[in-house]
Amino acid sequence: MKTKEQEFLSRIENHKGILYKVSKMYMDNPDDQQDLFQEIVLQLWKAYDSFRGESQFSTWMYRVAINTSIVFLKKEKRKVDKYILASDNIKEEESDADEQEIKLQHFYKAVQQLDKIDKAIIFYQLEGYSHKEIGSNLGISEGNARVKLNRAKEKLKEIIKKQGYGF
Repeated sequence: MKTKEQEFLSRIENHKGILYKVSKMYMDNPDDQQDLFQEIVLQLWKAYDSFRGESQFSTWMYRVAINTSIVFLKKEKRKVDKYILASDNIKEEESDADEQEIKLQHFYKAVQQLDKIDKAIIFYQLEGYSHKEIGSNLGISEGNARVKLNRAKEKLKEIIKKQGYGF
């Protein structure tokens, strides 16, 4: 029989891609992304006993990950900036990078500029959630989720244009 710890670690391993996506959406710096990833896993472990199985584990994990990211982001914003983010200083060498990776980097950089609700909505959309599921997870109506998603997409387009990169 599996111990609670083994079961938890197995579930995290099966869904770690979700946690990496959330970390990338909320933090720009790779070190901060790793810190957020670890904080999410810690919060998932702390809350694991509260998972009752009424929804899929991944759905419950999304909620904890998004909420943890929002709290983590608030803490980070309170810190005094002691350094300039490495991504702002490093010039990407496009000749060495794959075009898909460049697009993905621009996308994540744009997503990081959205407010916390828009980030969550975009994340759920990328994961294939319906408007109804997005609304349910965020505590808003299906129609409101649809409107907010469209507005978030428009904001993303504008941010990407301002970055000087068009898709």
